[in-house]
Amino acid sequence: MTDRRPLLRAIFDAAVAAAHPDVVLAAHLRPVPKGRVICLAAGKGAAAMAAAAERHYLDKLKLDPARLVGIATTRHGHGVPTRRIRVVEAGHPVPDEAGLKAADDTLRLAAEAAADDLLLVLLSGGGSANWIAPVEGVSFAQKQQVNRALLRSGAPIGEMNVVRKHLSRIKGGRLARAGQRGEIVTLAISDVPHDDPSAIASGPTVPDPTTLADARALVARYDLAVDDAVRRALDDPGNESCKPGDPAFARAQFELIARPKASLEAAIRVAKDAGYEIIELGADLEGEAREVAAEHARLALKARSEGRRTAILSGGELTVTVRGNGRGGPNQEYALALADLLKDTPDVAALAADTDGADGGAGNATDPAGAVIDHATFARMKSLGLQPAAYLANNDASAFFEATGDLLLTGPTLTNVNDVRVILVE
Repeated sequence: MTDRRPLLRAIFDAAVAAAHPDVVLAAHLRPVPKGRVICLAAGKGAAAMAAAAERHYLDKLKLDPARLVGIATTRHGHGVPTRRIRVVEAGHPVPDEAGLKAADDTLRLAAEAAADDLLLVLLSGGGSANWIAPVEGVSFAQKQQVNRALLRSGAPIGEMNVVRKHLSRIKGGRLARAGQRGEIVTLAISDVPHDDPSAIASGPTVPDPTTLADARALVARYDLAVDDAVRRALDDPGNESCKPGDPAFARAQFELIARPKASLEAAIRVAKDAGYEIIELGADLEGEAREVAAEHARLALKARSEGRRTAILSGGELTVTVRGNGRGGPNQEYALALADLLKDTPDVAALAADTDGADGGAGNATDPAGAVIDHATFARMKSLGLQPAAYLANNDASAFFEATGDLLLTGPTLTNVNDVRVILVE
């Protein structure tokens, strides 16, 4: 039986390559200003974006190095060498002390911007956790606890960020307010469904359409266990985020430089060139991972019954409502649900992975990106007596795929345009 794993990996790699900072950033960078270039970056691609900006300004435009300063805050293990822009590796998905200090340093540097300075803000997925600046009255530990509760709730990323924005001194347009004396240009790699600028890294430099009331409603809807200090902060009008028309945005521009749709299109080209009929389900899928997997399994079985050689591709960001105490992320859970549903179908292979190289996990650079399944998976399941449903019940996809040898380990990719899911039907 033909091994489809190299093709699955090539499809995934094409999606990642289409969004790498080395490919997408330089064309969008602005000319040298009269004053300094102050680079403030956050997210899983922050260090790579900062390094690409340095190459553009220092090497191509020959900017005096003394006129380039900045700080890039990224996830642990996602740093790259830089010359002028300081790189800080910080916690994700749960913030840590490094992110706390880096956010304070970022706000201070933004406040130094003068009228002739360019405040270059480079954002990618993960920025919400990397830049952690709790509002007055909320401790760092309380903010961490809110993040943990949100991660376990099953809330989509946009809703998680509504709560985060109203408990922060940097999110929800507040970074723009700090740096409003300079010209603010934000270049962003989108990791959110529908590419909403106010949701990418929780919108530190753009107006926020959501309100404190929205945040309170989400705390109630998901029955989040939060401290009284957090509830008081969400009742305080002083913690409302910045709205359209705020003077903070008078000299602010925002531009998307990479988005999930373009990466999904790059993946589709590889599958199409390999001779597959394409079923494209879109770049903005949301929903419970195992439920989405069930729908995609039905599509795969239908294509197989009709004798169609088909590639089913989708992007977006799925969620997991955590009920067990296992390990894994939404891509592994999706793949595990597929393995259960397709175990009697040897001529189907699938990959589900996060384009940043880490699917859930403990915030380590060695976390798996996702998982792959095919006929070999099904054979190992049978020989080892593994029951996917039992692992699903405990949200323990990582342990299952460790046993079958099917975890996808890519290491940090230095970008993030959400998930890529591929099912190949022979």
